[in-house]
Amino acid sequence: MSFTQRIRLRADAVWKASHDHPFVQGIGNGTLPKESFKYYMKQDYKYLIEYSKVMAMGAVLAPDLKTMSGFAAALDETLNTEMELHRTYAERLGVSREELEATVPGPVTLAYSSAMLAEAQKGSLAELIAAILPCAWSYYEIGKALATLPGALDHEYYGEWVRMYSSEDFGSIADWLIDTLDQLAESKSEEELERLEEIFLNTSRYEYMFWDMAYKQESWPVE
Repeated sequence: MSFTQRIRLRADAVWKASHDHPFVQGIGNGTLPKESFKYYMKQDYKYLIEYSKVMAMGAVLAPDLKTMSGFAAALDETLNTEMELHRTYAERLGVSREELEATVPGPVTLAYSSAMLAEAQKGSLAELIAAILPCAWSYYEIGKALATLPGALDHEYYGEWVRMYSSEDFGSIADWLIDTLDQLAESKSEEELERLEEIFLNTSRYEYMFWDMAYKQESWPVE
């Protein structure tokens, strides 16, 4: 069993909960309320800005040009493809570019992105990847699962989302991060591996909490 298989198994209950969440299932069967999706798009846009910063830090910590190029490619995909999808959806929802940029991160958005950045700033490339891997990997897994549902890929509203996150281009980022973390794990002690597992599990939990926050459209108790 590879290290990433080990941590994926450890987080399986959390990932299953994300797969089964009504927000995720609502995208697949087309029943998700548009207001929940609108809230999600705005919050995820702000999250992706911080996620991109972590990707950029990965390029800084990269031990060689090949790894640096991998992070550069992932950063480009996030900034210029994934975030453009969010801008396009926002426009359909009547959200201006200015409103999108001015979105105030919700409690889970802020906590998740802060935790991810904190791990990245500790200086270990393995810890950085462990922190961001649940996002890339679970989205691809969810995208592929939803793509098997009748009509999900062609849904007039959510089909584009499913097509993007089930695509091989998006999946290649997750696969590359998985392979890179497995390579880094080979030289780690068991104590270090347990620390990476803890990081992966925590950000997997945040992924579930993000779906739940978006479904309920949770914001700060006092603005």
